[in-house]
Amino acid sequence: MKNWNILLASQSPRRKQLLEMIDLSPTIIRVDVEEVYPSDLPFMDVPIYLSQLKAKFAEAGHENDLIITADTVVILENELLGKPKNMEDAHSMLQKLSGKTHQVVTGVTLKSNSKTTSFSEVTKVSFQDLTHSEIEYYLSQYQPLDKAGSYGIQEWIGGVGMKKIEGCFYNVMGLPTSRLFQELKLF
Repeated sequence: MKNWNILLASQSPRRKQLLEMIDLSPTIIRVDVEEVYPSDLPFMDVPIYLSQLKAKFAEAGHENDLIITADTVVILENELLGKPKNMEDAHSMLQKLSGKTHQVVTGVTLKSNSKTTSFSEVTKVSFQDLTHSEIEYYLSQYQPLDKAGSYGIQEWIGGVGMKKIEGCFYNVMGLPTSRLFQELKLF
């Protein structure tokens, strides 16, 4: 990876932290794009579509620049849960997730001047039944508005509310680090 200048097209502090955890030092670049997808797109394809959309508008300036874009969504039964619009929406999402299993899907795109590749990772998360007061406590103490599904698995609610997880824990935070590392080696 030493030959690449890693550019992370994301404002997510968690994604930056996850890249640093695997000993990459990304430079953060800003990509302003409206995160809109076709209404008939299957939910599982939305994260890759949005990561590719972000990559389309991210510019690699130098030959050794490698841009990483990502998008994460939560799928509960037949509903896609993105980031909540407000605290009321966040409360509603957490109520829906309470006592159920949902899928967290992250789409990732890697882009250089000469090549682009994309992949996605799925993690299943099962929550305990969450009480109204537990949801209220979480919403009052943490920042759910910038998180798909209104929660951060690495925060209090993950510690007390997660019953079971199948797949990559870090994927739920926003980047499937192990898979990403393998894909970077291939790239």
